[in-house]
Amino acid sequence: MKNIIFIAAPGAGKGTQAKLISEEYNIPHISTGDLLRDEIATGSKLGEKIKTIIKTGDFVDDETMIKILRKKLSSKECKKGYILDGYPRNTKQAVMYDELMKDLEIDLGIVIFLDIDKSLALKRTLNRIICPKCGASYNLAISALKPKKENICDYCNHELVLREDDNEEVFNKRFDNYISKTKDLIDYYKNLNVLKTIQVSEDKSSNDIFMEIKEYLK
Repeated sequence: MKNIIFIAAPGAGKGTQAKLISEEYNIPHISTGDLLRDEIATGSKLGEKIKTIIKTGDFVDDETMIKILRKKLSSKECKKGYILDGYPRNTKQAVMYDELMKDLEIDLGIVIFLDIDKSLALKRTLNRIICPKCGASYNLAISALKPKKENICDYCNHELVLREDDNEEVFNKRFDNYISKTKDLIDYYKNLNVLKTIQVSEDKSSNDIFMEIKEYLK
């Protein structure tokens, strides 16, 4: 099984695909946000440092992030492969990640870019609802991602809500920021011949996209 890096704009369905792949191939879905929270929970010196950085509103520096990734990717859990979500975000981080892979003697694997049109991403974002209790996510614009019972979570029966930051103004900032920051990153992986681009469109279901990803992983 290959290691997988996901690159995707807001609304492209990255979380849904990562979950499907994780379940299909029994490999961990590694979110950098979760890694940071987990390290803070340990009470370690590194965790305390991260906690202080986040409290002040700053971004965790690249050197600290690499330390966290080294610890996770060296674990037994990741020996059969993993899905990396939220890192790298730029070419500097990509180079640091490549160096880490060489040091750990781990194959870089495959980079999957979910390419989505801004108008479709906006439509999906404005129709996204989540469960505040268990964190499950749904989308009213995608039939396969609608809850079975209107506005009720399939897993815990809690009432679903809109995310506070899922509005057009915030979306436009996030999407434009994503485009400006990831263009060079996409070119970087394209030049390494590890980038696989999948077009996200309105006529494709999440399962259609999953089937395309599985073909790449073969």
